[in-house]
Amino acid sequence: MSTATVKVGLAGVAGTWNIDPTHTSIGFSVRHAMVSKVRGTFADFSGALTIDGVDLATSSAELTIQAASIDTQNADRDGHLVSADFLDVENFPTLTFTSTAVTVDGPDVAVTGDLTIRGVTRSVTVNYEYIGTSMDPFGFTRVGFEGTAKISRKDFGLTWNAALETGGVLVGDEITLVLDVEAVKQA
Repeated sequence: MSTATVKVGLAGVAGTWNIDPTHTSIGFSVRHAMVSKVRGTFADFSGALTIDGVDLATSSAELTIQAASIDTQNADRDGHLVSADFLDVENFPTLTFTSTAVTVDGPDVAVTGDLTIRGVTRSVTVNYEYIGTSMDPFGFTRVGFEGTAKISRKDFGLTWNAALETGGVLVGDEITLVLDVEAVKQA
């Protein structure tokens, strides 16, 4: 049984796919102190893709992230990020994305949807590249997509900041979302 990745048209990967959290990374980066970037991931999430092989525009995606699972490799910072200053996980335990439109141009897929953070919903387009499909050694068919999007954290009510003595602010407004998705086809 071959485990080679195969590029086929998206119509060839029609079906329902569950996101594999052990082989998927939901990450982000944001400018820190005007000079570097802080990167982080979320460890606890679930989601699914439904790819319509006849009309790709009717395909859909959904994702639910447990906000408290944020990890920036710094416990103090993570504690601040889950507080009311940022994600306010006590009142808003999840971040969600539900697609509203899908457009396809060769291997490029634009998924537009409603992203909800801290109870605020905004339309966001995630630009994905279809990586391919493969069959793993256990007989499961897998599909891969890599995607990015840029959002303004202020659009979602994430406005906490601190002024720097040298000018500027501690936390940048623009957040880059980075999604490396692997999903398993459902029977």
